[in-house]
Amino acid sequence: MQGHEVLLLGHGTIENLDDLSAFLSNIRRGRPSPPELLREMRRRYEAIGGSPLLRISRELAGVVEARLGTRVHLAMRFWQPFAKDVLAGVASSGCRALAVVPLAPYSGHVYAGEMERVADELAKSGVSPPALRSAPNWGKEPLLVDAFASALLEALARWPEPRRAAAHVLFTAHSLPLAVVRQGDPYPDEVRATAEAVAARAAIPNPWRVVYQSQGATPDPWLGPGVHESLLDVAHQSATDVVFCPIGFLSDHIETLYDLDIEARSEAERVGLTFARTASLNASPKLADAIAAVVHRLVAA
Repeated sequence: MQGHEVLLLGHGTIENLDDLSAFLSNIRRGRPSPPELLREMRRRYEAIGGSPLLRISRELAGVVEARLGTRVHLAMRFWQPFAKDVLAGVASSGCRALAVVPLAPYSGHVYAGEMERVADELAKSGVSPPALRSAPNWGKEPLLVDAFASALLEALARWPEPRRAAAHVLFTAHSLPLAVVRQGDPYPDEVRATAEAVAARAAIPNPWRVVYQSQGATPDPWLGPGVHESLLDVAHQSATDVVFCPIGFLSDHIETLYDLDIEARSEAERVGLTFARTASLNASPKLADAIAAVVHRLVAA
């Protein structure tokens, strides 16, 4: 590792619902959340029994640390442990080189920019941050593709042939405002490239498509197609089964446990489709191996 330590940077979540308003305010760049949004988000967190994202991310950091044999830190963008606090602690411990891996494989430039901003703030306060090397988008990392493909095959195995081969596969990722995409963000191209790689690696004959989920609560247009219209289209093709493969998410969170397992399942059943979802990678050895490969490539560059 040539003296590098590692930082995994995630989106963040809360463990106490009393923090929901402050958390959403961070995501909304300081704008207060409308009361109806707070009520709805509280309902969703309660429906899934609270998000396991932070716990899973901590477990993942431990597994990656064991794989790499170097210290692995965990930080979040919008809630504790905040990136600024973690980076300050890393700097005070004497670390001089830090490899940063975003836990959002298609938004490497966004997460790298956040870490650079935090490092600049730290430097202005008189603390010398470690030299940062941030991983670019890594959705096509072969070990990640392998992990998603294995999960997809396991989900499809619930049905016997020929029903298995006829199930429609929906590869999903978090939607983005169309304004961001129109400014040149490569996100949709990268998501599709991963979907193509996973379908090829799994060698599935199934019909499949890319779908965008979890659109934000704003009036602006968001990247689609969405889950609702996609399920209607699948049902109109006389299909009986649908499998969601959320390649945009590494760990279980509200987008998988509520948006898919509760909301999408209900919509699928309403239009006559049997619902299945691939298991999230979470803190699995397969995901840890993929992240370790990203780190090795990053520090060798």
